[in-house]
Amino acid sequence: MKDIITLAHGSGGKLTHNLISELFHKYFSNDLLLESGDAAVFDIDKGRMAFTTDSYVITPIFFKGGNIGKLAVCGTVNDLAVSGAKPLYLSCGFILEEGFPVKELEEIVKSMAETALEAGVAIVTGDTKVVQKGGADRLFINTSGVGVIADGISYSPSKIQEGDKIIISGTMGDHGTAILLEREKFQVQSSIQSDCAPLSGMIDAVLKKFGSAVRVMRDPTRGGVATTLNELVKDRSIGIRISEDELPVKDEVKGICEMLGLEPLYMANEGKILLAVDSEVCEEILKIMKEHPYGRDAAVIGEAVKDYPGKVFMHTLTGGNRIIDMLVGDQLPRIC
Repeated sequence: MKDIITLAHGSGGKLTHNLISELFHKYFSNDLLLESGDAAVFDIDKGRMAFTTDSYVITPIFFKGGNIGKLAVCGTVNDLAVSGAKPLYLSCGFILEEGFPVKELEEIVKSMAETALEAGVAIVTGDTKVVQKGGADRLFINTSGVGVIADGISYSPSKIQEGDKIIISGTMGDHGTAILLEREKFQVQSSIQSDCAPLSGMIDAVLKKFGSAVRVMRDPTRGGVATTLNELVKDRSIGIRISEDELPVKDEVKGICEMLGLEPLYMANEGKILLAVDSEVCEEILKIMKEHPYGRDAAVIGEAVKDYPGKVFMHTLTGGNRIIDMLVGDQLPRIC
């Protein structure tokens, strides 16, 4: 196989088949994929299905804590998991720019395979297109995913009740800060890396014991925690109050955001979930999350209240209350 991607790799001919058999089949191999049909066909257990899709255009494509391939798998797995589904199968579509190094592509594909294995999903179908040099920014990936939702499982913002607690599974803004430092090449010594991770295992541990006590789950990616919380209460008769002193933020993230005039509440996350849960079992849910590697820094950050319906507000360190609105504009484009 050649050392770089050429337009012929996207032609559907011999080089396309070589790329599929020698690289994608090497890492994604499973019975469904190896059938090489136009679609993967599979049986499911009784229940409902969840289906999601997302495209990834992040720059740079390699960063501390991951790369565009790991991010693509994690993002789709997490979207399924926060819907209450057990993720099963993924598709992946690659848009490659002519001249892209095959060695880098193999590193990305390998990380996707490792992440899929950790998440318990199979990549069963896909597509590859190659565009001329300058026709794309090196590599874009689309992943779609399907999962099964068990009978009786249904999560919705409409189920949030007064007194419900808001939990976040860890520190805010790690991904956004890591990408910012990597992209802009600031002369700052930092150990911050992306929190990119598949969260289906941790979510499954919570739902197995307390599925009926969870009202809704979301992953606060673009727009961060602030935007996601606003989406939960928009046009509803309930509001959310968060406490500034309870928000988990790494000191490095806080310092970099202060230096650049950014707000951690709006920074992207790729390995965190927000949950609204029944207050009576909140501490037990928190304990389960803290026992998982991806939930070590989980914290209760607020609660649902009747005050300020449809709004999110923060009780500040100085004792006042401040409205926290959705992100306006974009703090950092090409973040995922």
